[in-house]
Amino acid sequence: MNNFDFSSLNTEQQAALVETEGAVLVTAGAGSGKTRLLTHRVAFLLSKGISPYNILAITFTNKATREMAERVKAMCPDGDRIWISTFHSMCAKILRMDADALGYNRNFTIYAEDDTEKVVKEILNEMSLAEDKWKKNVLFHISNWKNTIMSLAEYERACAAVVDIKKIVLIIDEYEKRLKKNNALDFDDLLIKTYKLFLNHDEIRLKYAQRFEYILVDEFQDTNTVQYELVRQLASVHGNIFVVGDEDQCIYSWRGANFKNIFNFKKDFPNVKVFKLERNYRSTGKILERANKLIAHNSSRLEKKLWTERQGGDEPVIYNAVDERDEALFVANTIERLLRQGYKPSDFAILMRLNALTRNLEEALLSYNIPHKIYGGFKFYERAEIKNIIAYLRLFVNMDDDIAFQKVINFPRRGIGDGALSKMKHLAGNKSLLRALVDGNYEVEPALQKKLENFVQTYCGLSEIDMPLADFVSEVISKFKIKDAYDTKTEEGFDKQMNISSFEGAVREFAKLNPTASLSDFLESITLASDSDEIGEGGSVTIATVHAVKGLEFRVVFIIGLEEGIFPISRANSADDIEEERRLMYVAVTRAEEKVILTHCSKRFLYGKTSYEIPSRFCKELGFYEYKPKKIEETSVFGGGRSYSASAPTQTSFGGFTFNKATILGGEQSSEIKPTVEVGKYKPGQKVEHPKFGKGEIKSISDDGLVGDIAFEGFGIKSLMLEIAPLKILEE
Repeated sequence: MNNFDFSSLNTEQQAALVETEGAVLVTAGAGSGKTRLLTHRVAFLLSKGISPYNILAITFTNKATREMAERVKAMCPDGDRIWISTFHSMCAKILRMDADALGYNRNFTIYAEDDTEKVVKEILNEMSLAEDKWKKNVLFHISNWKNTIMSLAEYERACAAVVDIKKIVLIIDEYEKRLKKNNALDFDDLLIKTYKLFLNHDEIRLKYAQRFEYILVDEFQDTNTVQYELVRQLASVHGNIFVVGDEDQCIYSWRGANFKNIFNFKKDFPNVKVFKLERNYRSTGKILERANKLIAHNSSRLEKKLWTERQGGDEPVIYNAVDERDEALFVANTIERLLRQGYKPSDFAILMRLNALTRNLEEALLSYNIPHKIYGGFKFYERAEIKNIIAYLRLFVNMDDDIAFQKVINFPRRGIGDGALSKMKHLAGNKSLLRALVDGNYEVEPALQKKLENFVQTYCGLSEIDMPLADFVSEVISKFKIKDAYDTKTEEGFDKQMNISSFEGAVREFAKLNPTASLSDFLESITLASDSDEIGEGGSVTIATVHAVKGLEFRVVFIIGLEEGIFPISRANSADDIEEERRLMYVAVTRAEEKVILTHCSKRFLYGKTSYEIPSRFCKELGFYEYKPKKIEETSVFGGGRSYSASAPTQTSFGGFTFNKATILGGEQSSEIKPTVEVGKYKPGQKVEHPKFGKGEIKSISDDGLVGDIAFEGFGIKSLMLEIAPLKILEE
């Protein structure tokens, strides 16, 4: 203990660190070094002679888990023996050891969102209920129920006023039976089943509660009811629980998070010691001044005020764009100028409330040849060709997984359609489809019988093979001829084969990093992975929703679409909803290290219509003028936009781009900022070439001459902004 190095911790962090016994609550503001505190806390416990076996650290993302594990391992030789994981990974690990107490095989499958949807759709179809009317509602109630600690009967009574709740409960009950038959758990089950395991099997609860003498929980404000109860169950023996959270950053109430757990913690652990971390190590003083001003409008919070020694810095700026195209060009131009000053693409994040705002941004960045990546889109493991391989692999872990079986039995094509599958379900009875097939329970026509026998022979042959994980995965792909299903003569087929090869590479990398891992471990790792784990890891500008970048930081942050109905979102009707939206805005602002650049449009085309917009209330709460345009003037790019800082200076500069008041208000375009081409040179019928989409023909041009619909070979019709699209006119 005397040898422990406190030098990298400030006074407040040190005070919290040394309180090792009992309950400790640390309210840690954005950028206040909570990860440093947590890792040093673990190291401090180890320095006192606490066994790594007796320490549990819970985080909210896989990325945070990896970061903490790497830091702890660097500080302590035994650091890799500590149980550091997300809530879901922790529960999956517990259930892998003790799920038999709940009537599940330990090789259960973890169903992803699309698997859950498939089961619900099957049930709705069998009950002759319209999918478009019922599916979304049923899926909501399945997750909503599982994020409470109620029985299904209690949930039905609590939702008595909900239309059709009795039928919804019947569907949920059938859904639960099917998952049990398939030996499968969905994402929410990992938490609620572990809670029930502890609740109904005291000896199992005690096994873990006695083991974990010291428990640490990160992002405590994001815990839901079940997670909070799990923490209480695990801390029930030793009571040494250390939680770090910030109610100002609770932005997940839509999935059950309850920031009031911070207040409940003080009630449930009456002798709790409370510490505040208010010193920020991320942002400049001018950014924090705005953030503090904004969040002060919320009433449901513990009083704290972020401060930093990084005084000065650039004043945050707000830009009033004419429309979404002007907004996108402004962002792209600003990034391009900062890149010339030495910034890297990965230094930038463009944040928004809605994914729907990305289209114009992507086109503008493309026109400037700025590398970028949109997060929240189609993830690698969600591609059809990859999901098919994963389904095959799932069957080698859990042969009762009917959802996986139905996904692969006719891929590659074997001529086994819905009719044959329906007959197989009938003949299987209470057995799973694959188990009945392996047991020889099917008596079908000879042609179908032969196809099924070939499938079984391949499956059983592979099941008996003992080989390294990566080799086994490649063997499955080879024996089932998965790559052969795609024609490499087509661009799409070639891409899919390349994706399959990339998947094999991912397995090899996983096996290299986890030499003792099983196939089940690999499947679990990709099922529990989240899109946010990848953000900021490449050399690209990040385009993402604010929710996706929680916990990350960037030198420069753009926050676009600051209009009423977009941010805050239109469905935020209550005071609590608005407070959550304000917390979301606070999170967005506090991602920035050096610059915050905000934008809003006077008019915006969204969801098929053009609307005249009112600036978000957050513009005023951040200390900017509450600007309400009286009319829209159609002006050239940037000329009609307006830039404000808090003190409305005559001249505002960032990224090398200076806005002069006369230029801004007078509509005169800066000589430095010009469209890529003359818009008027294009006309319908022209042949053009685009660096990404290839050759195409202009089909039509909008009345204002700014947007052209162009038919590209292999890509269909694309609507491009002619003033920035990198088009080359081909000779007639």
